[in-house]
Amino acid sequence: MSDFNRGYARPIPADRADMSVDAGLRTFMLGVYNKMALGLVLSAGLAYLTSSVPPVRDMLFTVANGRVGYSILGMVVAFAPLAVLLFSGFAMKNQNPRSASMVYWTVVSLIGASLGVVALRYTGTSIASTFLITATAFGGLSLFGYTTKKDLTGMGSFLIMGVIGLIIAGLVNIFLQSSMMQFIISVLGVLIFAGLTAYDTQRLKMQYYDLGGDQAAMGVATSYGALSLYLDFINMFQFLLALFGDRR
Repeated sequence: MSDFNRGYARPIPADRADMSVDAGLRTFMLGVYNKMALGLVLSAGLAYLTSSVPPVRDMLFTVANGRVGYSILGMVVAFAPLAVLLFSGFAMKNQNPRSASMVYWTVVSLIGASLGVVALRYTGTSIASTFLITATAFGGLSLFGYTTKKDLTGMGSFLIMGVIGLIIAGLVNIFLQSSMMQFIISVLGVLIFAGLTAYDTQRLKMQYYDLGGDQAAMGVATSYGALSLYLDFINMFQFLLALFGDRR
């Protein structure tokens, strides 16, 4: 599970309730979506590389008794995005568009490399079909978050607490190895990240107006906004795959 660096939305001012006609907002959101889409393409390419090139695959992953897992180096790669984001949050103050973009591409690359384990566990057909389902659901949920006039702040705060619960439950289940618990975690994971997709989209809308046309700040917001939506997509995809994917 990969979920880091998330902010909170503010209540929607009455004079900004209808934002769908704002050309500046559309340009900002298009930049976010484009960057997210490129991140997904890069992640897919790296996942294919790490799962199909034997020397790289053998360094990052292990296969024992039909079970695919991470090697020590693979674990480092899988948890490195958290370290990068913690470092960027605490050590890189007053970020500029270039540094924010570097953080984004570093995190996306590391997550993409670690996703090779998914390609080893599931068939190509189930990965492709689950990706299309995720993309369709993501598009609808993000559109809802973009167009709704309802303030989703309260729901977002609740869902973020849910993410923390998912992380704790996932760590516990590493030791319990309970299939029922994993099923419940996957169902809740899909619901939580579906909600966060709508919430993060609305949060980005409000952030655009809060920045007041500051181009440098919007450059930073584009990278971190793309990262939030990228993480929503990747997590929803992985949980759906855990529920419906066909294992090799």
